[in-house]
Amino acid sequence: MVKARKYVVRKYFEGVPKRSDFEIVEYELPPLKNGEVLIKTEWVSVDPYLRFCNRNALVPYDQFSYQVGIVEDSKFPSYPIGTRIVTHNGWCDYSVVDIPKISESYISGNLLVVTYKLPNLKGLSPSLGIGAVGMPGITAYFGFLEICQPKAGETVVVTGAAGAVGSVVGQIAKIKGCKVIGFAGSDDKVKWLEEELGFDKAFNYKTVDIQTVLKAAAPNGVDCYFDNVGGEMSSVIIGQMNKFGRVSVCGSISTYNEDPTKMAKATILQPSIVSKELKIEGFIATRWANRWQEAIAQLIAWIQSGHLKTNEHVTVGFDKLYDAFVGMLAGENKGKAVIKI
Repeated sequence: MVKARKYVVRKYFEGVPKRSDFEIVEYELPPLKNGEVLIKTEWVSVDPYLRFCNRNALVPYDQFSYQVGIVEDSKFPSYPIGTRIVTHNGWCDYSVVDIPKISESYISGNLLVVTYKLPNLKGLSPSLGIGAVGMPGITAYFGFLEICQPKAGETVVVTGAAGAVGSVVGQIAKIKGCKVIGFAGSDDKVKWLEEELGFDKAFNYKTVDIQTVLKAAAPNGVDCYFDNVGGEMSSVIIGQMNKFGRVSVCGSISTYNEDPTKMAKATILQPSIVSKELKIEGFIATRWANRWQEAIAQLIAWIQSGHLKTNEHVTVGFDKLYDAFVGMLAGENKGKAVIKI
């Protein structure tokens, strides 16, 4: 028997999550059955979408957060001992995965259940498998390229620009020859975006008038907008878009800790959408699940060539998962927030 630990959400919560909302439970894993593998967790991801999911239901965080782990025992020949694997069993230190069952779930259309062998990262840290070459990087790759379809010379705006997804979107936009403007939540992040990641201009949204600085930075308007935050900021940016502009809606992190019944109202978008014939589309990265390997290969190539820079905010220790999660929601991270177990 293997003793394991996992985080359990005690209750539905509103506002900023509290430590008392979570409990660490110890339990014994049963012996493996045919088709199953035992995984020892090495790296765990914390992402904004977890808070979004928990707004309306008790989300089992040990199932909805990505992890990179290593197979310690196996009853499935294609996943022998020593295989590194990416799964959804994140907020736990050991887990059992039924590989055929996961495959059947995927084939039947449950694309939120994603399990696959960690690709050859060619010397890069395995942690990137839940970061720049994992779900966040894949989200940036398809969400930006497929929906915004950027053209060289166009102006791109990214909110949440210093986060795991936004920082990759901005760099892909530069690779594609675009002018890139980012909004982030601190002067330190602004400096990082401009001086290290190559954004043409970045702003601390907490200290500037967004409408004024955007008009100055993009006097000819905005062609593509990658929206991570929602709220009034997005209304202002969409109001400055050009004819036939494209908006890729990835999230609305500005609202995730708000009481759903007391959310601030934002300026209506319909006049801009209609008069400028805008395309606004939301997405989930698993829409392109059958093409993930394409994205992973390209992201690795860009990292190795120096065109895509990665940064990780690493927290060490299973007991620090809560701190890493709340810190990520508070914007403490530059790039991807990960926990080393």
